Amino acid sequence: MKKIYIASPLGFSEIGRAFYNSVLIPKVEEIGYEVIDPWVLTDPKIIEVALQARPNTKRRFNLWLKANHIIGRNNADGLIRSDIVLAILDGNDTGTSGEIGAGWAIGKPIIGYLGDFRNFGDNEATKINLQIEYFILNSHGGVITYNLEDLYNELQKRI
Repeated sequence: MKKIYIASPLGFSEIGRAFYNSVLIPKVEEIGYEVIDPWVLTDPKIIEVALQARPNTKRRFNLWLKANHIIGRNNADGLIRSDIVLAILDGNDTGTSGEIGAGWAIGKPIIGYLGDFRNFGDNEATKINLQIEYFILNSHGGVITYNLEDLYNELQKRI
């Protein structure tokens, strides 16, 4: 079974998590992929401990420093284990951008999904950041899709 890493900002908001967990992941699994989900790669207790520490203290800073390293390492390991990267491009998320660049650098095919009809490009020749578009389109068979039907069809073709 092919493994797919899903890079996205959807875990940051309640509505994003609802779509991600009840629509996107089940559909990707139904198509036949094993999902590598960066939102569950790290034990949530590590984040909870940092969140519960008193704000603006050295202890909280150090807890976040440790948590950040663990999260980053877990996500990097997930990218390495994956066969393909699915990048959700809706929203402005530097983490997703970093995962796209890392995926490109280690030779993973990247499928981008941009469902937002607004133009976020650097100029009229691109709908998103030109560097992100370059990494996706110049990955091994990379493509950007603009609706869920095309995304699911593209995933189906690669299984």
